[in-house]
Amino acid sequence: MLGAFAVGAITYVGGRYGWSNVALAFEVLFAFFITSVGFSSIGRERKQLLVDIPKGGPRNAWQVAANGGIATLCAALAAVLARGGPPSHAAVALLWAFTGAYAAATADTWSTEIGSAFGGKPRSIVGLAPIATGLSGGVSLVGSIAMVAGAAWIALVFALALKSAQAFWIVALGGVAGSLVDSLAGATLQRIEFCPTCARLTETAVHVCGTPTTRRHGLSWMTNDTVNALATLTGGLISAGLFLAG
Repeated sequence: MLGAFAVGAITYVGGRYGWSNVALAFEVLFAFFITSVGFSSIGRERKQLLVDIPKGGPRNAWQVAANGGIATLCAALAAVLARGGPPSHAAVALLWAFTGAYAAATADTWSTEIGSAFGGKPRSIVGLAPIATGLSGGVSLVGSIAMVAGAAWIALVFALALKSAQAFWIVALGGVAGSLVDSLAGATLQRIEFCPTCARLTETAVHVCGTPTTRRHGLSWMTNDTVNALATLTGGLISAGLFLAG
């Protein structure tokens, strides 16, 4: 709750003093938040049967930071750069980074929630070997469609506010790229555990059977939250970069 409050408060400061457009900043924030909460509730019965990932539940502060931290940092930096005057070019670029970060977070969330509920047996994005549903790095047709739709949703909200078709494509590309980085990092860099009793890969320190797990591959500090933050950073950088290049 405190993490979400901090995100909202800093977003207001960025919208008010950095971009002179509080409404747009909160439209993007709420477009991510409301849909993500909604989709997390679908297919709940099936998701509760997934034994290789942490069970769903209320978001914690780390998850808030992983999904909204980069965008919130953009809002804070924009307020500092503007210094109470008209939005500078750098501050405006941070608005695009802010939106691209949320596009990546939305794309990843929609892909995970909808793919886990309806996507069937996923395959690893690296090598395409079948993996357990919900395990990081997995992709499915349904999840991939949801990923593109999530990025497009944030891009649409932003483009309609700016009345710019170019804004749609820039943010959508940033969001899709960020989500793809999430999947790639999840398959290669994220810490994945192994349960010797069940002979299954898992993301939990103690498997559902009660057996402590051991690291099979990935970096010891690279958690799912770290991967999510990397994805939003990618989405933000690409969206801001395309804006500056245009």
